[in-house]
Amino acid sequence: MEAPQARARRGAPPALAVALGAGLLLAGCRYSVDLEPLAPAAESSTIVSAGGQVLTTLDAGEYRVPVTLDEVSEHLVDAVLAVEDRRYFEHSGVDARAIARALKRNASEGAIAEGGSTITQQYVRTVLLGRERTVSRKLREAVLAVQLENRLSKQEILERYLNAVYLGDGAYGVQAAATRYFGTSVGDLTLAQSALLAGLIQAPERYNPRRHPLEAVARREVVLEQMAKYDVVTEREAESAGDEPLELVDADAGDRYIAPHFLDQVTRFVLAREELGETEDERRRTLYQGGLRIETTLDLRAQLLAEDAVGKVLVDPAGDPAAALVAIEPTTGEVKAYVGGRDYFGDDPSAQFDLASQARRQAGSAFKPFVLAAALEDGIGLDRTYDAPGTITLPLPGQPAWTVGNYDGESRGRMDLVDATVHSSNTVYAQLILDVGPEDVVELASRMGIRSRLGPYPSAALGTNGVSALDMASGFSSFAADGLHAEPVFVTRITDAKGTVLYQHSPARERVLPEETTRQVNAVLEQVVTRGTGINARIGRPVAGKTGTGEEWRDAWFVGSTPELTTAVWVGFPDAEVSMLPPLTRAKVTGGLWPAQIWGLFTGAVLADVPASDFPAPTTDRGREVKPIPLPDVVGMPGIEAVDLLTDAGWDVTTVSEANGTYPPGTVIRQFPFARAPITRDTEVTLTLAVKPQVAVVPPVLGLLTDEAVAAIEAAGLVPQVLVEPEPPPGPADRIGRVWKQSPVSGQRAEEGTTVTVWVNPTA
Repeated sequence: MEAPQARARRGAPPALAVALGAGLLLAGCRYSVDLEPLAPAAESSTIVSAGGQVLTTLDAGEYRVPVTLDEVSEHLVDAVLAVEDRRYFEHSGVDARAIARALKRNASEGAIAEGGSTITQQYVRTVLLGRERTVSRKLREAVLAVQLENRLSKQEILERYLNAVYLGDGAYGVQAAATRYFGTSVGDLTLAQSALLAGLIQAPERYNPRRHPLEAVARREVVLEQMAKYDVVTEREAESAGDEPLELVDADAGDRYIAPHFLDQVTRFVLAREELGETEDERRRTLYQGGLRIETTLDLRAQLLAEDAVGKVLVDPAGDPAAALVAIEPTTGEVKAYVGGRDYFGDDPSAQFDLASQARRQAGSAFKPFVLAAALEDGIGLDRTYDAPGTITLPLPGQPAWTVGNYDGESRGRMDLVDATVHSSNTVYAQLILDVGPEDVVELASRMGIRSRLGPYPSAALGTNGVSALDMASGFSSFAADGLHAEPVFVTRITDAKGTVLYQHSPARERVLPEETTRQVNAVLEQVVTRGTGINARIGRPVAGKTGTGEEWRDAWFVGSTPELTTAVWVGFPDAEVSMLPPLTRAKVTGGLWPAQIWGLFTGAVLADVPASDFPAPTTDRGREVKPIPLPDVVGMPGIEAVDLLTDAGWDVTTVSEANGTYPPGTVIRQFPFARAPITRDTEVTLTLAVKPQVAVVPPVLGLLTDEAVAAIEAAGLVPQVLVEPEPPPGPADRIGRVWKQSPVSGQRAEEGTTVTVWVNPTA
């Protein structure tokens, strides 16, 4: 193959190369090259569940398809030389210039930022030296590289290297990789495909295009830039190739296994353990050929139940959004179930993208418990009240005013922090985070387990920061564990083929929140489930949880705990932030709908045989210290039975009525103080009972002035919402300041308290 040699610059070697070569020849008397591989026979590694069941075997059988150098695409040869060893046809096995350049860069950066290994050295290290880890290995590697160049031609070494190099997905050699990723012959690879394969050599797991498509494309761009820099392609050709989509072929269906996204987490963890090798290449060889036994935290039964719960709610794979689910044992941090997407082995190019850990989506109101905890830490009690209008505009120092609206636009008068959390009032929480300080909130959330980068902005109260399901499960597990945090754990132990323990997890927990603060938050979050937005997550045992819905219904969450298990569920479209509204989806998707249903199905099933237990009760109720006499939970009971129960227990009970179309008339829909709150016997308990809403008729308000329209709507027992927007042209001049549209329309019957929205032309 003439092209690479034709581009090589020939000439006398520099003085450093001569000196280095002489030194290597002197050292070479101690070593001799043997063209037969010295590595021991490969042995498969096994990954097992927490119960010892085999989850998958990492195949020690290597997928190889040898080819001659003449069969390899010229694009691929050029790409490999440009990014791995541009002076390959000029050096004699060791590149003194590259070593000097690497030493200079590493010294300037204070770390190993660049290596100096040639292709010949890489081949020696991969095939001839095996996993040897002595201090003299680098010298031996260099000596053998020089000797190898005296035994074989440049073309022979390059051919052997291209057939031996590991390129991910079990593919050893360029033909195996061409088949694995693109379903084509290595001779037919395009420039874009060649650049991607060449980019994999440096870190085949990190740049795996199935698992990390964005990183793979970025690495491909680096290779193309190098090729243009050294004039093997034009800048226009490089740019055109960089714009091409990945277009990978389907993964082998025969390689399917359970919990694939979980096992990706396990693989990444193992490849980062220095106990398995000094370099990533050594660790990868140990993982795939070292006969390891990797013991994980996965509960196989829980995993199957998690996948089943997702499938029972999101029943239409073609039309429904996807889901991510992470279940963590709060006291240990052990991850028991992990769903990272719909079909890891499907034909979608992003199927292996992990929605549970790699996706960062808006948490919505599911982030509010962290704001509440920070407020309690700041001395703000649960009895603190705020105005709770449907919309509020708040001044911000040095910034434009901030306008916030509730999800349903409903105004609720004045609310304490318990009811503001139960009903997820955005307008209350916007005021609360300004009182607490956004910096304190995001610092606390990070301390509790949110590892995604959080911006300290007021809007953090409404969950505008992007977080992962793994983040949310980890953070909420700190609430469930009484304020103690354990980092998520995937692997508990690794042993080698001889049974020697290479890694053993050491449990560690850190107090991130005082017990009392945690218990007050949990007591409030229990009410979210018993009488608030999370009622679809009720499973007949204590549950503390929170719903969350992102802007424009693009993301939906339910994160909840029992004392035994914390689970985060996210639902959304994986490829784009798309509003989950009809007709695109079968229903308007909120956190209280599909995520809460998935959570309830999964948690109820996985804990079916586990006795229910209570969260530790707080010793204060809305800021008042009390003796620990827990108040029974009567929400959902008939009012007569609830009054008798509490009266017989010694409490004074009063009842009030509230229109409610969800509960049967006479049912308790709210209690004050909250359930299981430790209160004194002389505390009066107020029960709110549901009454059938009155039916009102929407009045006609078109053409009325704003004040006239508002008065008419309120007189009908309805709630007005005014939007000032100009009427689409041509709008008559005599309708300035008057209503030009209303919803619902006049004459329609609606429950008392329903919001009527009117659009009013501006007056100026």
